[in-house]
Amino acid sequence: MVAMKLWLPTLRQQSRAELRIFRREAASSEILVQQHYRHLQLFNFRASCYAATTQDVVTRDPQRITVTNPANGKQLCTYVVPNIDAASSEEVEWAVSHAQTTFDSGIWSKASSIHRASVLSRLAVSLQQRIPDMARIDTMQTGRPIREMNAQMTRLPEWLSYYAALLRTNQGFVAPAQGKLLNYVQRVPLGVVAQITPFNHPLFIAIKKIAPALAAGNSVIVKPSEVYKLYFPDGVLTILPGYGHTTGKQLATHPLVRKVDITAGTRTGRALGAIVGSNLSAFTAELGGKAPILIFDDADVVSAVNGVAFASFIASGQTCVSGTRIIIQENIYESFMMEFLRKVESITQGMGDPMNERCSMGSIISPHHLNRIDDMVARRQSGTVLTGGKRMLGKSLLDHFDFSRGSFYPPTVISDVDVSDELWQEEIFGPVVVVKKFSTESEGVRLANASKYGLGAGVWTQDLSRAHRVAADIDAGLVWVNTHHRNDPSSPWGGMKESGIGRENGIEALEAYSQSKSIIVNVASVDESRQTDDWFSGEQKRYG
Repeated sequence: MVAMKLWLPTLRQQSRAELRIFRREAASSEILVQQHYRHLQLFNFRASCYAATTQDVVTRDPQRITVTNPANGKQLCTYVVPNIDAASSEEVEWAVSHAQTTFDSGIWSKASSIHRASVLSRLAVSLQQRIPDMARIDTMQTGRPIREMNAQMTRLPEWLSYYAALLRTNQGFVAPAQGKLLNYVQRVPLGVVAQITPFNHPLFIAIKKIAPALAAGNSVIVKPSEVYKLYFPDGVLTILPGYGHTTGKQLATHPLVRKVDITAGTRTGRALGAIVGSNLSAFTAELGGKAPILIFDDADVVSAVNGVAFASFIASGQTCVSGTRIIIQENIYESFMMEFLRKVESITQGMGDPMNERCSMGSIISPHHLNRIDDMVARRQSGTVLTGGKRMLGKSLLDHFDFSRGSFYPPTVISDVDVSDELWQEEIFGPVVVVKKFSTESEGVRLANASKYGLGAGVWTQDLSRAHRVAADIDAGLVWVNTHHRNDPSSPWGGMKESGIGRENGIEALEAYSQSKSIIVNVASVDESRQTDDWFSGEQKRYG
């Protein structure tokens, strides 16, 4: 991840910020945004604004932050905010202190697991009802096609429902003990936890983090995302927008924050990890990726082409598990590439207005990021561009949408890139893939592992033994076989090497937001205890 995107929350009355809605590209969009923010209330929305690490995502002056649609450059809304810089440190301190006070009160941290499960279940139902509006808002803010956002948003309630179910079914355990002792082990919350989310899946990634953190009983501070003011006691869930280098850093350095969970780039993860470690706080980081996809010569070509296209170009390649290094066995290389380039051409021709239900691929998040992708392709030291390779400026063949108004880059395929080249080694975070041949299984695995990242990977083969063997040999936290980018709340998600530390999803995430607590009870009778537990009687007794 290389940038963060703006989410547009409704301000509470106590906030002095004023939300001004500007004209949208269409009257329906304007009405949608106004109604959306009229009906949604954030819980403890304390910050004046939420801006991005990429400077041109928003236009900022001492009083104003303007959010734009990356697909057409038009303004979506503007925050008018007095004393933006002066408020930042105070807001962070207030948010953390208030969250700690709420945690100490026990109103949520000591609530029964059944009660917390009930709250999460109700939140899932409420979230389900708002999916159509949120999908359109996400499309306007990220430039991703409405079809993508509708599909992704329908998955959100699953995470809340899953952790609600875990709370109802998860059990503690009794540890073996010597003598007449009962040692039962509980999971207790950590305290105040901070979560920092990126632009590419604004609400999806936030929900993935919020659900287990709340389920465990923590007080949660999110920077940033959008959630409903719904059911939670005051101070349990706080939205604290702000800049990463100020608000994010202040949260990470605060001694009361007992865990930081971040989705970001590796450089940011390293910097924040060092800060969090100095506080002896827990740290989860889902960082960069450079996913390899190995295609063996026995793979079904049509299925592999469809799978690789989805892996590489969904979200315009702006996901950390995007298939960016396509490694193809030599006997199938020609037939695969012929079909793959045909598929890529169809995606390019299907690009248009992201609000169009038939739009195949959307825009890049910002002009800054578009220029970064363009520059990386242009300065490559090796490789041949087979298709794409330059920003899109003309009119859409799908709906005559003017690409020059936004930040559009076509799906791009580059062959024969050297493994030492920047395009092979570094995260592009865009719709650019490199393709390379391999001959033997061992060579394919070696190429797949020739990266400092290890988040996701894909294997396409009909050989069951090979599938298991190669999946085990690839250095990645997630390996898909004959599919890609499948995600479920029960399936652990995280990386190896420089792709991060810790895991999202599953029981592992719930436990990462809690800590074990052993309670040891002497169940021997009083008479027996008097005889066995007087260490200083001079007789040999059990020690410890």
